[in-house]
Amino acid sequence: MSKIFPVILAGGHGTRLWPASRKSYPKQFSDSFGDATLFQRSALRLTDSRHVQFHNPIVLTQADFRFIVRDQLEAVGLTAHATLLEPSSKNTAAPILAAAYVAQRACPQARILVAPSDHVIEDVKEFHRAVAAGLVGVADGNIVTFGIPATRPETGYGYMQLKNQNNAIALVEKFIEKPAAAVAQTLITKDCVWNSGMFLASAADIIAAFERYEPSLAGDVRHSVTNATCDLGFVRLDPVAWHKCQDISIDYAIMERLERLACVRMSAGWADLGDWDSVWAQHHDHRGVAASANTTAIECDNSLLQTDAGGPHIVGLGLTDIIAVASGDAVLLAHKSRAQDVKQAVDILRQKNLAQADQFTLDHRPWGSFDRLASGERFQVKQIHVKPGAKLSLQSHHHRSEHWIVVAGTAQVCVDDQISLISEGQSIYVPLGAKHRLENPGKVPVILIEVQTGRYLEEDDIIRYDDVYARA
Repeated sequence: MSKIFPVILAGGHGTRLWPASRKSYPKQFSDSFGDATLFQRSALRLTDSRHVQFHNPIVLTQADFRFIVRDQLEAVGLTAHATLLEPSSKNTAAPILAAAYVAQRACPQARILVAPSDHVIEDVKEFHRAVAAGLVGVADGNIVTFGIPATRPETGYGYMQLKNQNNAIALVEKFIEKPAAAVAQTLITKDCVWNSGMFLASAADIIAAFERYEPSLAGDVRHSVTNATCDLGFVRLDPVAWHKCQDISIDYAIMERLERLACVRMSAGWADLGDWDSVWAQHHDHRGVAASANTTAIECDNSLLQTDAGGPHIVGLGLTDIIAVASGDAVLLAHKSRAQDVKQAVDILRQKNLAQADQFTLDHRPWGSFDRLASGERFQVKQIHVKPGAKLSLQSHHHRSEHWIVVAGTAQVCVDDQISLISEGQSIYVPLGAKHRLENPGKVPVILIEVQTGRYLEEDDIIRYDDVYARA
């Protein structure tokens, strides 16, 4: 049984799931939707079973998320065959084609299974059976997509109308993109299927389709892969060629133009968590209420209540058709019919230059994280978490001084030429302009409180002299 290269798309921002998903830490890496993150669950289901076998995955993401990808894979015992860093967002066509080139270089007969990282699939065995069925179509030279039997008139998904509905593998007759509610209702009666956004093909067939239908894009992506550079085990696609790539989806680029596109119908508990209505559809009870932990629903109907583990407790009283989501420093209240419009709200927040549009108070870094606790004129307070064995860059600041108080673990601190070990309950002062670095030499996390004072306290006031994570 030959193996398949999984291609995991993990570069999106998940704007329609704001405020739980933001540009600085998108939904696929969040644990708000289960014990493991959506990204980890995607990677785990793309591992061997008796039906199919897989290589380590090829992951497509952005440079800001590269260490998150590596750490989250390691946390579930996996490593990537390659992690490709997109210089900028180009929709799905360019990154998928880049992965096809990488897979073909590893194996000329390579087959790839493309899977977005924000999907839920409850029945992994059924999913693997569907993939095995799809391999039959790939052997016949087809590109194979997976269609989900439509169970409701969903306006947030694309649809496919199939020929030969009763066959194990049918042909796609027509695509229908995110229809209006009335049209979606008629599609249900026509037994159309949802377009899952997953597909299976040989890398050679994918490349040939692009070279036929989008030759300019194929050339730009090929050059970007050919001129890619390796950076701490990650593959940085060449930015010059990449920026020339057309911003287009895989569906518009080739799928809807193929003369023969095969489809396997799959009933495996699939859902695309693309908006809050789809989250509600996954979890609601007999009254239509989907309520996370740390919420209380009283006489509510057809509503979603969602909050972070450390967020405020939400109480819903007599709500109907309402989405209520709290995440640290922001709250969303919306009518359920407006779930697709959350992206518009985020755009308005960006126009108002509000940090909540894209940033969480918790900021993830390759060495750990920091959480902004308080700020005011000329001061800011953070809680900093440094992983065992990790170290911050050697750096200085033009505009601020810092005071560090260790509350857990032991930190090794360098301030100019002075090196000190600072344990729980101890503190150290970093004067303005001093070169300094903090390192966790132990086997338990270091947690400290940082108090910054100065006239300018933004993150761009950092001069790095040395950094193990090769950040500019």
